[in-house]
Amino acid sequence: MTSDKPSSWPQVAATVGLLTVIISVLLTAFAWPAVRSTVHDVPIAVAGPAPAVQQVAVALEKRLPGAFEITAVDSTAAAEQLILDREAYGAIDLSSGKPQVVTASAASAPVAQTLTTLAAGLAQGETPAVAARDLVPLPADDPRGAGLAAGALPLVIGGIMAAALLTARLRGTAQRVAGALAFAITGGLAMAAILQFWLGSLNGDYLANAGGIALSIGATALTLLGLESLLGVAGLGLGAATMMLVGNPLSGVSSAPQMLPGWSGELGQLLPPGAGGSLLRSTAFFDGVAATRPVVVLSGWLVLGALLCLASALRSGRRPAPVAAEPATRETATV
Repeated sequence: MTSDKPSSWPQVAATVGLLTVIISVLLTAFAWPAVRSTVHDVPIAVAGPAPAVQQVAVALEKRLPGAFEITAVDSTAAAEQLILDREAYGAIDLSSGKPQVVTASAASAPVAQTLTTLAAGLAQGETPAVAARDLVPLPADDPRGAGLAAGALPLVIGGIMAAALLTARLRGTAQRVAGALAFAITGGLAMAAILQFWLGSLNGDYLANAGGIALSIGATALTLLGLESLLGVAGLGLGAATMMLVGNPLSGVSSAPQMLPGWSGELGQLLPPGAGGSLLRSTAFFDGVAATRPVVVLSGWLVLGALLCLASALRSGRRPAPVAAEPATRETATV
Protein backbone atom coordinates (compact mmCIF):
# COMPACT_ATOMS: atom_id res chain seq x y z
CA MET A 1 0.00 0.00 0.00
CA THR A 2 1.56 3.29 -1.08
CA SER A 3 1.45 6.33 1.14
CA ASP A 4 0.03 9.61 -0.15
CA LYS A 5 2.21 11.53 2.28
CA PRO A 6 4.44 14.05 0.43
CA SER A 7 8.16 13.36 0.37
CA SER A 8 10.31 15.24 2.83
CA TRP A 9 12.40 18.14 1.58
CA PRO A 10 15.67 16.39 2.50
CA GLN A 11 14.55 13.50 0.27
CA VAL A 12 13.92 15.98 -2.55
CA ALA A 13 17.38 17.46 -2.04
CA ALA A 14 18.99 13.99 -2.04
CA THR A 15 17.22 13.08 -5.30
CA VAL A 16 18.32 16.30 -6.97
CA GLY A 17 21.89 15.66 -5.80
CA LEU A 18 21.82 12.12 -7.20
CA LEU A 19 20.54 13.36 -10.57
CA THR A 20 23.30 15.98 -10.62
CA VAL A 21 25.93 13.33 -10.01
CA ILE A 22 24.48 11.11 -12.75
CA ILE A 23 24.43 13.84 -15.39
CA SER A 24 27.95 14.92 -14.41
CA VAL A 25 29.21 11.35 -14.83
CA LEU A 26 27.49 11.08 -18.22
CA LEU A 27 29.02 14.35 -19.42
CA THR A 28 32.49 13.37 -18.19
CA ALA A 29 32.30 9.91 -19.77
CA PHE A 30 31.46 11.20 -23.23
CA ALA A 31 32.98 14.70 -23.31
CA TRP A 32 36.38 14.05 -21.68
CA PRO A 33 37.68 11.68 -24.38
CA ALA A 34 36.35 13.94 -27.15
CA VAL A 35 37.75 17.20 -25.77
CA ARG A 36 41.11 15.74 -24.77
CA SER A 37 41.64 13.72 -27.94
CA THR A 38 44.84 14.60 -29.73
CA VAL A 39 47.55 12.95 -31.76
CA HIS A 40 50.10 11.25 -29.51
CA ASP A 41 52.29 8.20 -30.06
CA VAL A 42 50.59 7.51 -33.39
CA PRO A 43 52.72 5.04 -35.38
CA ILE A 44 53.75 6.27 -38.83
CA ALA A 45 56.50 5.41 -41.29
CA VAL A 46 59.01 7.74 -42.88
CA ALA A 47 60.66 6.39 -46.03
CA GLY A 48 63.88 7.68 -47.50
CA PRO A 49 67.60 8.16 -46.88
CA ALA A 50 68.61 8.23 -43.24
CA PRO A 51 69.59 11.96 -43.16
CA ALA A 52 66.26 12.97 -44.70
CA VAL A 53 64.32 10.75 -42.33
CA GLN A 54 66.12 12.23 -39.34
CA GLN A 55 65.42 15.75 -40.56
CA VAL A 56 61.69 15.03 -40.91
CA ALA A 57 61.59 13.33 -37.50
CA VAL A 58 63.13 16.40 -35.86
CA ALA A 59 60.70 18.70 -37.69
CA LEU A 60 57.68 16.61 -36.64
CA GLU A 61 58.81 16.52 -33.03
CA LYS A 62 59.27 20.27 -33.07
CA ARG A 63 55.81 20.91 -34.48
CA LEU A 64 53.92 18.27 -32.46
CA PRO A 65 56.01 16.94 -29.57
CA GLY A 66 55.24 13.31 -28.79
CA ALA A 67 52.68 13.04 -31.57
CA PHE A 68 54.24 10.22 -33.61
CA GLU A 69 56.17 7.00 -33.21
CA ILE A 70 58.31 6.92 -36.34
CA THR A 71 59.50 3.78 -38.08
CA ALA A 72 62.24 4.49 -40.61
CA VAL A 73 62.13 2.49 -43.85
CA ASP A 74 64.08 2.81 -47.06
CA SER A 75 61.39 2.45 -49.73
CA THR A 76 57.81 3.33 -50.64
CA ALA A 77 56.85 -0.34 -50.77
CA ALA A 78 58.07 -0.93 -47.22
CA ALA A 79 56.10 2.06 -45.94
CA GLU A 80 52.95 0.92 -47.74
CA GLN A 81 53.31 -2.58 -46.30
CA LEU A 82 53.40 -1.19 -42.78
CA ILE A 83 50.15 0.64 -43.50
CA LEU A 84 48.48 -2.43 -45.01
CA ASP A 85 49.61 -4.51 -42.01
CA ARG A 86 48.04 -1.90 -39.70
CA GLU A 87 51.38 -1.23 -38.07
CA ALA A 88 51.30 2.41 -39.21
CA TYR A 89 48.49 4.87 -39.84
CA GLY A 90 50.33 6.57 -42.68
CA ALA A 91 53.72 7.50 -44.05
CA ILE A 92 55.81 10.39 -45.27
CA ASP A 93 57.68 9.19 -48.32
CA LEU A 94 60.98 10.86 -49.19
CA SER A 95 62.46 7.96 -51.14
CA SER A 96 61.62 9.36 -54.58
CA GLY A 97 62.36 12.76 -56.01
CA LYS A 98 58.86 14.02 -55.18
CA PRO A 99 57.89 13.96 -51.48
CA GLN A 100 54.46 12.57 -50.71
CA VAL A 101 52.33 11.64 -47.73
CA VAL A 102 50.58 8.28 -47.82
CA THR A 103 47.48 7.96 -45.65
CA ALA A 104 44.84 5.36 -44.83
CA SER A 105 41.61 7.16 -44.06
CA ALA A 106 39.92 3.79 -43.48
CA ALA A 107 42.21 3.27 -40.48
CA SER A 108 41.47 6.73 -39.08
CA ALA A 109 40.17 9.73 -40.99
CA PRO A 110 41.33 12.24 -38.32
CA VAL A 111 44.90 10.86 -38.37
CA ALA A 112 44.94 10.95 -42.17
CA GLN A 113 43.79 14.57 -42.15
CA THR A 114 46.39 15.50 -39.54
CA LEU A 115 49.18 13.88 -41.56
CA THR A 116 48.12 15.62 -44.76
CA THR A 117 47.90 19.03 -43.09
CA LEU A 118 51.19 18.54 -41.27
CA ALA A 119 53.08 17.48 -44.37
CA ALA A 120 51.77 20.48 -46.27
CA GLY A 121 52.96 22.73 -43.44
CA LEU A 122 56.41 21.16 -43.42
CA ALA A 123 56.78 21.73 -47.15
CA GLN A 124 55.44 25.28 -47.11
CA GLY A 125 57.46 27.46 -49.39
CA GLU A 126 59.44 24.50 -50.71
CA THR A 127 59.49 22.97 -54.17
CA PRO A 128 58.22 20.45 -55.00
CA ALA A 129 55.08 20.51 -52.84
CA VAL A 130 54.08 17.42 -50.90
CA ALA A 131 51.50 15.30 -52.68
CA ALA A 132 48.93 13.22 -50.75
CA ARG A 133 47.73 9.72 -51.61
CA ASP A 134 45.11 7.68 -49.76
CA LEU A 135 46.27 4.06 -49.84
CA VAL A 136 43.23 2.61 -48.04
CA PRO A 137 40.34 5.04 -48.55
CA LEU A 138 36.94 4.97 -46.96
CA PRO A 139 34.01 3.98 -49.22
CA ALA A 140 32.89 6.58 -51.75
CA ASP A 141 29.35 6.48 -50.32
CA ASP A 142 30.65 7.40 -46.85
CA PRO A 143 33.96 9.26 -47.27
CA ARG A 144 33.91 10.61 -43.71
CA GLY A 145 33.33 7.24 -42.04
CA ALA A 146 30.17 8.50 -40.37
CA GLY A 147 28.37 5.15 -40.58
CA LEU A 148 31.17 3.23 -38.90
CA ALA A 149 31.44 5.80 -36.11
CA ALA A 150 27.68 5.94 -35.60
CA GLY A 151 27.43 2.15 -35.56
CA ALA A 152 29.54 1.88 -32.40
CA LEU A 153 26.73 2.94 -30.07
CA PRO A 154 24.07 0.54 -31.48
CA LEU A 155 26.55 -2.30 -31.01
CA VAL A 156 26.72 -1.53 -27.29
CA ILE A 157 23.00 -0.81 -26.92
CA GLY A 158 22.18 -4.01 -28.80
CA GLY A 159 24.12 -6.13 -26.33
CA ILE A 160 22.59 -4.33 -23.33
CA MET A 161 19.06 -4.59 -24.71
CA ALA A 162 19.53 -8.27 -25.45
CA ALA A 163 20.63 -9.04 -21.88
CA ALA A 164 17.81 -6.99 -20.35
CA LEU A 165 15.07 -8.37 -22.59
CA LEU A 166 16.21 -11.98 -22.38
CA THR A 167 16.38 -11.71 -18.61
CA ALA A 168 12.88 -10.26 -18.42
CA ARG A 169 11.19 -12.64 -20.87
CA LEU A 170 12.99 -15.98 -20.64
CA ARG A 171 13.53 -18.45 -17.84
CA GLY A 172 16.42 -20.91 -17.72
CA THR A 173 20.12 -20.36 -18.26
CA ALA A 174 20.30 -22.46 -21.43
CA GLN A 175 17.37 -20.60 -22.98
CA ARG A 176 18.88 -17.19 -22.23
CA VAL A 177 22.33 -18.12 -23.54
CA ALA A 178 20.83 -19.62 -26.70
CA GLY A 179 18.74 -16.51 -27.21
CA ALA A 180 21.78 -14.24 -26.79
CA LEU A 181 23.85 -16.22 -29.30
CA ALA A 182 20.99 -16.38 -31.79
CA PHE A 183 20.39 -12.64 -31.52
CA ALA A 184 24.10 -11.94 -31.95
CA ILE A 185 24.00 -13.79 -35.27
CA THR A 186 20.80 -12.22 -36.58
CA GLY A 187 21.80 -8.78 -35.29
CA GLY A 188 25.22 -9.08 -36.91
CA LEU A 189 23.70 -10.04 -40.26
CA ALA A 190 21.18 -7.18 -40.09
CA MET A 191 23.64 -4.46 -39.01
CA ALA A 192 26.27 -5.51 -41.56
CA ALA A 193 23.64 -5.47 -44.31
CA ILE A 194 22.50 -1.97 -43.36
CA LEU A 195 26.02 -0.56 -43.07
CA GLN A 196 27.37 -2.27 -46.19
CA PHE A 197 24.53 -2.52 -48.71
CA TRP A 198 22.33 0.42 -47.77
CA LEU A 199 24.58 3.10 -46.24
CA GLY A 200 27.75 2.03 -48.10
CA SER A 201 29.92 2.50 -45.00
CA LEU A 202 31.71 -0.86 -45.21
CA ASN A 203 33.75 -2.67 -47.83
CA GLY A 204 35.12 -6.21 -47.68
CA ASP A 205 33.39 -9.53 -47.24
CA TYR A 206 29.84 -9.22 -45.93
CA LEU A 207 29.91 -12.42 -43.87
CA ALA A 208 33.23 -11.46 -42.27
CA ASN A 209 31.79 -8.07 -41.31
CA ALA A 210 28.63 -9.70 -39.98
CA GLY A 211 30.74 -12.16 -37.98
CA GLY A 212 32.72 -9.34 -36.38
CA ILE A 213 29.56 -7.50 -35.39
CA ALA A 214 27.98 -10.71 -34.09
CA LEU A 215 31.03 -11.45 -31.93
CA SER A 216 30.88 -7.94 -30.46
CA ILE A 217 27.15 -8.15 -29.67
CA GLY A 218 27.51 -11.64 -28.25
CA ALA A 219 30.43 -10.66 -26.01
CA THR A 220 28.46 -7.77 -24.49
CA ALA A 221 25.16 -9.63 -24.16
CA LEU A 222 26.61 -12.81 -22.65
CA THR A 223 28.79 -10.91 -20.19
CA LEU A 224 25.79 -8.94 -18.94
CA LEU A 225 23.69 -12.09 -18.74
CA GLY A 226 26.37 -13.72 -16.62
CA LEU A 227 26.60 -10.73 -14.29
CA GLU A 228 22.83 -10.63 -13.92
CA SER A 229 22.62 -14.34 -13.20
CA LEU A 230 25.09 -13.99 -10.33
CA LEU A 231 24.35 -10.53 -8.94
CA GLY A 232 20.82 -9.85 -10.11
CA VAL A 233 19.72 -6.43 -11.33
CA ALA A 234 22.78 -4.84 -9.73
CA GLY A 235 25.07 -6.98 -11.91
CA LEU A 236 23.15 -6.08 -15.05
CA GLY A 237 23.29 -2.38 -14.17
CA LEU A 238 27.00 -2.51 -13.37
CA GLY A 239 27.82 -4.27 -16.63
CA ALA A 240 25.64 -1.94 -18.70
CA ALA A 241 27.19 1.14 -17.10
CA THR A 242 30.70 -0.17 -17.78
CA MET A 243 29.98 -0.87 -21.44
CA MET A 244 28.12 2.40 -22.01
CA LEU A 245 30.11 4.87 -19.92
CA VAL A 246 33.60 3.38 -20.26
CA GLY A 247 33.67 1.03 -23.24
CA ASN A 248 31.80 3.20 -25.75
CA PRO A 249 33.55 6.57 -25.17
CA LEU A 250 36.97 4.88 -25.07
CA SER A 251 36.41 2.67 -28.13
CA GLY A 252 38.29 5.04 -30.45
CA VAL A 253 36.00 4.12 -33.36
CA SER A 254 35.42 7.72 -34.43
CA SER A 255 39.13 8.63 -34.30
CA ALA A 256 41.86 6.20 -33.21
CA PRO A 257 42.82 4.64 -29.87
CA GLN A 258 46.12 6.54 -29.93
CA MET A 259 44.25 9.85 -30.06
CA LEU A 260 42.46 9.27 -26.76
CA PRO A 261 44.00 10.81 -23.64
CA GLY A 262 46.61 8.88 -21.66
CA TRP A 263 45.98 5.19 -21.09
CA SER A 264 42.29 5.37 -21.98
CA GLY A 265 42.75 4.24 -25.58
CA GLU A 266 44.51 1.05 -24.53
CA LEU A 267 41.84 0.37 -21.90
CA GLY A 268 39.13 0.84 -24.51
CA GLN A 269 40.66 -1.85 -26.72
CA LEU A 270 40.30 -4.36 -23.88
CA LEU A 271 36.52 -3.85 -23.73
CA PRO A 272 34.00 -5.17 -26.28
CA PRO A 273 33.12 -1.79 -27.90
CA GLY A 274 36.75 -0.93 -28.69
CA ALA A 275 37.72 -4.45 -29.74
CA GLY A 276 34.59 -4.71 -31.88
CA GLY A 277 35.35 -1.45 -33.67
CA SER A 278 38.94 -2.51 -34.40
CA LEU A 279 37.78 -5.90 -35.66
CA LEU A 280 35.25 -4.32 -38.00
CA ARG A 281 37.90 -2.00 -39.47
CA SER A 282 40.12 -5.00 -40.09
CA THR A 283 37.46 -7.10 -41.82
CA ALA A 284 35.98 -4.21 -43.81
CA PHE A 285 39.11 -2.45 -45.07
CA PHE A 286 42.24 -4.52 -44.42
CA ASP A 287 41.25 -8.09 -45.41
CA GLY A 288 41.28 -9.20 -41.78
CA VAL A 289 44.82 -8.00 -41.02
CA ALA A 290 45.39 -7.28 -37.29
CA ALA A 291 42.12 -9.00 -36.39
CA THR A 292 43.72 -11.51 -34.00
CA ARG A 293 43.89 -9.30 -30.93
CA PRO A 294 40.27 -8.02 -31.05
CA VAL A 295 39.02 -11.55 -31.74
CA VAL A 296 40.90 -12.80 -28.67
CA VAL A 297 39.52 -9.96 -26.52
CA LEU A 298 35.93 -10.48 -27.66
CA SER A 299 36.20 -14.26 -27.33
CA GLY A 300 37.53 -13.79 -23.81
CA TRP A 301 34.47 -11.73 -22.83
CA LEU A 302 32.21 -14.27 -24.51
CA VAL A 303 33.77 -17.15 -22.57
CA LEU A 304 33.67 -15.14 -19.34
CA GLY A 305 29.95 -14.53 -19.78
CA ALA A 306 29.31 -18.20 -20.52
CA LEU A 307 31.28 -19.26 -17.43
CA LEU A 308 29.34 -16.82 -15.23
CA CYS A 309 26.06 -18.21 -16.57
CA LEU A 310 27.28 -21.76 -15.99
CA ALA A 311 28.36 -20.93 -12.43
CA SER A 312 24.96 -19.45 -11.71
CA ALA A 313 23.19 -22.51 -13.14
CA LEU A 314 25.33 -24.89 -11.05
CA ARG A 315 24.70 -22.86 -7.93
CA SER A 316 20.96 -22.94 -8.54
CA GLY A 317 21.08 -26.71 -9.16
CA ARG A 318 22.77 -27.34 -5.82
CA ARG A 319 20.37 -25.17 -3.88
CA PRO A 320 18.04 -27.41 -1.84
CA ALA A 321 14.43 -27.36 -2.86
CA PRO A 322 12.11 -25.67 -0.38
CA VAL A 323 10.29 -28.10 1.91
CA ALA A 324 6.54 -27.93 1.52
CA ALA A 325 4.81 -26.91 4.68
CA GLU A 326 2.61 -29.61 6.17
CA PRO A 327 -1.01 -28.60 6.51
CA ALA A 328 -1.88 -27.73 10.06
CA THR A 329 -4.11 -30.28 11.79
CA ARG A 330 -7.20 -28.88 13.18
CA GLU A 331 -8.64 -30.41 16.30
CA THR A 332 -12.36 -30.98 16.03
CA ALA A 333 -14.54 -30.62 19.05
CA THR A 334 -16.87 -33.47 19.88
CA VAL A 335 -20.31 -32.33 20.45
